[in-house]
Amino acid sequence: MKFPDDVSDDVLNRLRRAEGQLRGVQRLLEEGATCQDVVTQLTAVQSALHRTGLRLMAAGMRYCATDPVRAEDEGMTATQMEELFLKLR
Repeated sequence: MKFPDDVSDDVLNRLRRAEGQLRGVQRLLEEGATCQDVVTQLTAVQSALHRTGLRLMAAGMRYCATDPVRAEDEGMTATQMEELFLKLR
């Protein structure tokens, strides 16, 4: 399934921000930051990635709901979407 351009752009931007946050965590470790600061930033990265996954799932579910025959022809059934969604928890 190819995601619409607006979804792809949004997801790529979210991933780039998460990548920047993760580099920030690396920097904190290199600079000897406190455990609390590192864990706080790691939690932010984890949350950003989780929200990105949910954004993809929402787009996929919309796709399956609006054109289920085409979605299934492209190998994405409602059951598969449900399984992917459950992996995000």
